[in-house]
Amino acid sequence: MRPVVLPPNMPRSFYRGAGRIGRFRDAPTPAAGDPYFPEDWVGSVTARHGAAPAGLTTLPDGRLLATAVAEDPETWLGPAHLARHGADPAILVKLLDAGERLPVHVHPDRGYATAHLASPYGKTEAWVIVDAAPDAAVHLGFRRDVDAGELRRWVVEQRTGDLLAATNRIPVRPGDAIVCPAGLPHAIGADILLVEVQEPTDFSVLLEWEGYDVDAEAGHLGLGYDAALACVDRSAWDDRRIDALRGAGRAGRGIRPGVDRLFSAAADPFFAAERVHPDPVGVLDPAFSVVVITDGSGALEAEHGGPLAVRSGQTLLVPYAAGHCTLRGDLRAIRCRPPYDTP
Repeated sequence: MRPVVLPPNMPRSFYRGAGRIGRFRDAPTPAAGDPYFPEDWVGSVTARHGAAPAGLTTLPDGRLLATAVAEDPETWLGPAHLARHGADPAILVKLLDAGERLPVHVHPDRGYATAHLASPYGKTEAWVIVDAAPDAAVHLGFRRDVDAGELRRWVVEQRTGDLLAATNRIPVRPGDAIVCPAGLPHAIGADILLVEVQEPTDFSVLLEWEGYDVDAEAGHLGLGYDAALACVDRSAWDDRRIDALRGAGRAGRGIRPGVDRLFSAAADPFFAAERVHPDPVGVLDPAFSVVVITDGSGALEAEHGGPLAVRSGQTLLVPYAAGHCTLRGDLRAIRCRPPYDTP
């Protein structure tokens, strides 16, 4: 069970990309020239909401990854993961190319998803910025408390200027890492390429839709807006609360040779990500994970599977059974994985 280099897996979306995924991969992508394929779902056993099988990863041998994991979960996930999460990778990873500002939207948390959507997962997510224009920014959380009636008016009347003005605008640059908790209204700004790590669902409540290739009926998860808006965190997020979502403090502290933890503690119950910078090696412990090579070239050497040449723009799926892996060479990578057993 050696690591697998994955081809692009790009379901159609309602917002536009700008070709950054193809340029990042330095390879043609499906539907090249069509801007409405701005996401690459990497190592995915999660389907697009209401559009299965779109979003599911197909392995190079032609099998769906979901099928392969179901047939041999211990090989892919490992016994400790199975005991904690069952036969479910428990994460979804994407490359996301924002060719335009995404609409303000929100994802339900686990409690809401369990009660209303029959899912044990909500959709806390986090972003690692790979490339960004000098003036790029994300919008995250409301700057002040917002009354439920005020929010409903903004949404029903599509008063998007008022809605966006009430959010925190946060400038971003390559290397930044930010957690976006479920419930928090947010929008990724234009001219950004990022790696997104998230809980394995496709649940989104749209707070704006005018000007995008989507309509209101697609934005409330079939629940109606009166029910859907109950998942929105309407509380004020000041600088102190926002700073707790950034990759700071313990993030950046080496946890193994050539490996730093990326996210703040806000991510711990949901997933983890590491920045790998071989000096001279980056050591990966055994775990189901997705590795995105962001710069340079080198080799990934698996304890059970031998060496694999890697280069910038590749995405790799690493099964638990590959054992300890070592990255060597003049390269940088982001490793995304389920939560640590002991955060």
